[in-house]
Amino acid sequence: MNTPFTPDPRTNPVLLRQAFGCFPSGVTAVCALDSGSPVGMAASTFTPVSLSPALISVCVQDTSATWPRLRQRSRVGVSVLAEGQDAICRSLAGKADDRFANVDWDADEEGGVYIHGASLWLNCSLHAELPGGDHTIVLLEIQGLKAEPEREPLVFHNSRFRRLAIL
Repeated sequence: MNTPFTPDPRTNPVLLRQAFGCFPSGVTAVCALDSGSPVGMAASTFTPVSLSPALISVCVQDTSATWPRLRQRSRVGVSVLAEGQDAICRSLAGKADDRFANVDWDADEEGGVYIHGASLWLNCSLHAELPGGDHTIVLLEIQGLKAEPEREPLVFHNSRFRRLAIL
């Protein structure tokens, strides 16, 4: 590789964010009922972690006002958003008081909230939290799931929503 590295990217968070944007990711909605109303957030830092126990991770900004409410719930729903659900993602990532105003959802008897039309729904409980710089790495244990793998995923890359190419 003949291209020199940019020195110390920690001094340029804009450049570092652009660099992280080179990695495409799926987008999830992490949601639960809180006092009978849905509370949720979008997370593009979703990763399957372990088969035994069944664990996933999401990374949450330490400044999040939503995660402290969700972490108190016995169960949270994780919906892996599907192609065409970019407006839902933007709504759940926004600062609006009612992020669910134009979002179709259901809740289960344990309080997990699930977004209609997603490709995967996971019923999860909090397993652990780990410090990760300006984020918290949240490990969630999967208690149940429902998958519709024929639905194409919502892909986030280079600060834009993308489609998968079928070859």
